[in-house]
Amino acid sequence: MKPAAFDYVRVDTAVEAVQLLAEHGDDARILAGGQSLMAILNMRLAVPSLLIDISRSEAMASVEVEQDGLRIGAAATQAAVEWRASLATEVPLLKLAFPHISHFQIRNKGTVCGSIAHADPSAELPLCLLALKGDVVLRNAKKKRTVAADDLFTGMLSTARLGDELLESVRFPAPRDGERFGFTEFSIRHGDYAVCAAAAVVTDQTIRLAVGGIADRPAAREWAALDGSALDDALNEFAWALDAQDDPHMSAGARRHLVRRLGRKAVEQARSQGSRP
Repeated sequence: MKPAAFDYVRVDTAVEAVQLLAEHGDDARILAGGQSLMAILNMRLAVPSLLIDISRSEAMASVEVEQDGLRIGAAATQAAVEWRASLATEVPLLKLAFPHISHFQIRNKGTVCGSIAHADPSAELPLCLLALKGDVVLRNAKKKRTVAADDLFTGMLSTARLGDELLESVRFPAPRDGERFGFTEFSIRHGDYAVCAAAAVVTDQTIRLAVGGIADRPAAREWAALDGSALDDALNEFAWALDAQDDPHMSAGARRHLVRRLGRKAVEQARSQGSRP
């Protein structure tokens, strides 16, 4: 299939983009990398009257180190972040996760903010944002607002972003003292969507584990520094709380098993790293 007819406008600034969103609202879509949007348009799961192309905007393609983390603009590609020489120290969890995200050709075009806005429950970048307690800046023609990852994802392919808002940037927090990180996932083939993915942030006192691919959105839990059977019990409770469902790819029971196995693997991977000063 091919997309239904639409108008096309290329913009260079966020101001231009939000002005068009104010005029057209839910009848408009932002085109950044297009790796998810074009498939949706071709299948006519979305039929916008206007595409607002920000993909060639230098102003919205910034990747900046701030005191509290890495700020990534709406048009910045995943490759622009992945190949930063300093990424392993800026956001170590992203360094671990990027090799699992689809294929390098997709990462060359796909944007970080686009993946967050698309909110696929199996996607790695929303999972990392939730694990790290990051946030996004949403902007319309009148104001900006910051939304924490815990409040951003509201369901399957759904976020708290309103129809007239641009997801202008996303912030992945810098590592805090003593934090270590782990990431692992299971997919049918490398580059496929994750059947289950797990991201862990561990200190000597706490464990934060985020899991994607099981429910309609990524989910996270925090515990004290558990080990042995106590950690197994916590992971089992988490697995059952996610309300996994049978589907053509895997049974709900097998998905719960992956939460338990991959959750422990991500935690152990984090614990095996040297403590950060």
